[in-house]
Amino acid sequence: MHEYSIAYDIYTTARRAAIENNAKEITCISVDVGRMAMVNPEQVEFLFNVIIEEDPLFSGARLVCRDIEARTRCSCGYEGSERFVCPRCGKLPEVVAGMEIVVTNIEIEVDDA
Repeated sequence: MHEYSIAYDIYTTARRAAIENNAKEITCISVDVGRMAMVNPEQVEFLFNVIIEEDPLFSGARLVCRDIEARTRCSCGYEGSERFVCPRCGKLPEVVAGMEIVVTNIEIEVDDA
């Protein structure tokens, strides 16, 4: 189950960023999850919530996963969503988006002092 390692990587990324910025609390982590990443976002979210249970830095944190559609490009100039056969020339297009799992934003609370 690679969803656990993904959830744990999201946790460590957010925790490191929060500590580096003297955060007192993490409120929201936004993640882009490509449709072709072979990941179940609901499982990642569930496992993330299990991982953060004992960490007070994440007491009010929520994970927001945004679904990213697949986009492809072919050497013939085609750009679109066809993933397996280019509709213009029949070649295999290159996937340029939709395979990523990226933390895009981490919202934190800091002391004003």
